[in-house]
Amino acid sequence: MKAMIFAAGRGERMRPLTDTCPKPLLKVRGRPLITWHVLNLVRAGIKDIVINHSHLGHMIEEELGDGSRYGARIVYSHEPTPLETAGGIANALHLLGDEPFLAVSGDIYAPYFDFEQVLDALKDVDAVGQVIPPEKRDIAWLYLTPNPWHNPDGDFGLTMYTLSNEGSPKWNFAGIGVYRPEMFDGIKAGEFLKFGPLMRKFIDQGRVGGEIYDGQWVNVGTVRQLEELNAPPGSVLKAGA
Repeated sequence: MKAMIFAAGRGERMRPLTDTCPKPLLKVRGRPLITWHVLNLVRAGIKDIVINHSHLGHMIEEELGDGSRYGARIVYSHEPTPLETAGGIANALHLLGDEPFLAVSGDIYAPYFDFEQVLDALKDVDAVGQVIPPEKRDIAWLYLTPNPWHNPDGDFGLTMYTLSNEGSPKWNFAGIGVYRPEMFDGIKAGEFLKFGPLMRKFIDQGRVGGEIYDGQWVNVGTVRQLEELNAPPGSVLKAGA
């Protein structure tokens, strides 16, 4: 399985840090956010990695290179203007191949997520080995977390490993998912397209599965969050810091 790491966002809420450093290169515990992903992917046996980038993307390429020093094989998909998540995937499909692939947001910190588990997602056979008709196969498999402070209402419902757009409780999308390439059929390379409406369409069709991940997970969206992650264990940041 190949993996894609999203690294094309501008990181507006992290300014001024992101004026001179792409958000995925901001460090947590001495290591860039994106490097945590690369190392954990390789540990799980996922070594072919596509990284899309835009703002200061050359710095990401300079930091990671071809991935060989991490045991990975990294290629890049440059976007002169960020294409959003669905558009970014469609633009990189020629690098991802014809099989299901993993995609993960480059600005989340989930150091203990075991990427080996994604290898069992989106199987073409059921639990007893019978082939599932193509039109009935899940087209995506998402990992969800308990709702963080910045998304208290969550994104999707979950019943028996099937996602829903309605219902309660709802869970937060972790920014980690496995997708079949055909999910992005009809989207042209270079087209700007958001992920949410496309995903919700397939959820309404009953074609998106998922599960809960309750390990450490942080969507690093503010300077304060970054400071908290880098603070010495047991320390308390001063108000306004």
